[in-house]
Amino acid sequence: MSVIYSMTGFASARSSADAKPGFSLAIKSVNHRFLDLHMRLPSYCDALEMQMRRLLKETLKRGHIEVTLQVDRKAGAQIELNADLLGAYVAAFRDAARINGLTNEPDLNSLLRIPGMMTAETATGVEGNPELDAAVMAAMPALVERLNAVRAQEGAALAVELRSSMAKLRGFAEEMAQLRNGVREAQFERLKTRLAELTDGVGVSEERVLAEAAVLAEKSDVEEEIVRLRTHIDRFNTMLDEGGELGKRLDFLSQELNREANTMLSKTGAAAGDNSLRITELGLEIKAEIEKVREQVQNIE
Repeated sequence: MSVIYSMTGFASARSSADAKPGFSLAIKSVNHRFLDLHMRLPSYCDALEMQMRRLLKETLKRGHIEVTLQVDRKAGAQIELNADLLGAYVAAFRDAARINGLTNEPDLNSLLRIPGMMTAETATGVEGNPELDAAVMAAMPALVERLNAVRAQEGAALAVELRSSMAKLRGFAEEMAQLRNGVREAQFERLKTRLAELTDGVGVSEERVLAEAAVLAEKSDVEEEIVRLRTHIDRFNTMLDEGGELGKRLDFLSQELNREANTMLSKTGAAAGDNSLRITELGLEIKAEIEKVREQVQNIE
């Protein structure tokens, strides 16, 4: 049996104490229809990002994945001023002041807060650091493994809940199967009484009553839906036993379960007899349980 993975998980790691530069790495996963990778890396890590994306695509199938890399800044970091940009802003300010007959001077504090005016450069620089790239990529497999361990635990818990839901649905279906016979008998008696009232004493043959009852029973009987519901439940459990990448298939199967439940409710809406109320209640309970299942399978890879 293959492992069932949830799409929810988190793992983090830090570089060794002697690593230069040091870094912290975190990966977070939540549910998504496809594999959606979001990388939060320093601007000089373009080459590293490509390597990380390649590895994640090989090891993960679905989920919204956020990877965050923070590189420790050393004491020797230098602040660099974009002098050309600053000069251009000062010149533009003074030209505007001269044109409008003003004597104002630009506020240096405001100018220095303009994005790109000042940058903190470490020894890494804009071209990246091969040693940093190698250290991060060496840490990635173990980090993904820890993430998958968490996702596997979540997936196992989801599988237990889903099997419990399938057991409840089977119990509801069995009870409805037992109650449907009483409903058919009640419908026959109600039809017979109704025909007698409509004909006002005129005799109605037993064959006519049986024919009308057969038509009504065909329209309101849920035997086929119960059979299909059982089949879908069996298939659902089999897929859970097989494991693997199940999310989309289980979602489709839960839609089929919901379709059968809708048909059963529409057919039993006009049911008669002492069992009719309980049958309606069962249909609503089946719908509620299936909706719970549909929410849970959204988080399976």
